[in-house]
Amino acid sequence: MEAKLSAASRRVAPSPIQQLSHLAQRAGAVNLAEGFPDFPAPAHVKAAAAAAIAADLNQYRHVQGICDVLAETMKRDHGLHVDPLTDFAVCCGQSEAFAAAIFAIIDQGDEVLLFDPAFETYQTCIELARGVSVYVPLDPPSWTLNEDKFLKSFTDRTKAVVLNSPHNPTGKVFSKEELLIIAQACQKMDCFAITDEECKIGPSSRWRIGWACAPASIASAIRNIHVKLTDSAPAPFQEAALVALTSTPDFYTSLKKDYTARRDFILQMLTDFGFRISFKPQGSIFVFVELPRSWQLSDMEFVTNLIKNAGVAAVPGRGFFHSSSDDPSYHHRYVRFAFCKSNDTLNAAAEKMKKLAASDARILRPTDDGEAGQTVSAISP
Repeated sequence: MEAKLSAASRRVAPSPIQQLSHLAQRAGAVNLAEGFPDFPAPAHVKAAAAAAIAADLNQYRHVQGICDVLAETMKRDHGLHVDPLTDFAVCCGQSEAFAAAIFAIIDQGDEVLLFDPAFETYQTCIELARGVSVYVPLDPPSWTLNEDKFLKSFTDRTKAVVLNSPHNPTGKVFSKEELLIIAQACQKMDCFAITDEECKIGPSSRWRIGWACAPASIASAIRNIHVKLTDSAPAPFQEAALVALTSTPDFYTSLKKDYTARRDFILQMLTDFGFRISFKPQGSIFVFVELPRSWQLSDMEFVTNLIKNAGVAAVPGRGFFHSSSDDPSYHHRYVRFAFCKSNDTLNAAAEKMKKLAASDARILRPTDDGEAGQTVSAISP
């Protein structure tokens, strides 16, 4: 029966993340691989979800208040005037919102430009819509947009450009100058810009509630596809998302402070282990670091050994690269760590990596650039 599976399903191979997850589970590794928080959700958001369940708000439901708040936010933060009644589709997280948007605009043979490295889900959605992914490499180490490469990637079949900012896996936030280049190119070529801001951490993202915002006719198409895919996002979680979105400014200031501390802690941890940090994440929840050349390891080898020898799980970078380059070896030289973890988790990871750096497991240590340090202090609650 396997031969009867669709061609699309056969093209979707297991990712490096999936391949290593079982090894990490068997080793009981500290999880710095997957980008989900392992600490409790905010109490007031959990209370809203619990109250909705107690009130039997558990059927198909559209919470218009989410769209009302989002419209106010778009006007305040971006100067955009959108209609909360017609210009939003509330979905089951970013993944469904992105898939519904792709299915709404992409036909067979349409090309979609993606910035490489890229989140792997994008390609799958485009293939399912029978479109063609075209990758535009960002230039390391700061992952800058190369205007010439970008503009030369357009053809008469280009239908859309996907802009992921903050960017997964690098943590890059595209500059105003880069955004202007992208916007002008989309206008000139008369193509869609699909912006994915999923990596902007907020309490609503933990409840797998996402949304798409577009002019009414496009939003209607996205919403119609969303209804056929899942009908509606879970009602209690929509109520929780509304409470999260209307949290006080102090709450979000505190949230930003906490994530900044976590980011800085993991950067110091990796520096002390022997990494040379050439790019500090500007947004997102990930650190994307290059292995020192002296380590003579690929990303897969490093992550496998890190799990086995230290009990810490990370993600090999190769799964995010797709485009050809003058130096394809760098596609196997990056590793992604997630820092959206509890202080206990981050401290445990630091201790395990410190012990590895002090042990005889030299396969993970520099050979030319000096010994890995051991100066990571604990992150405080």
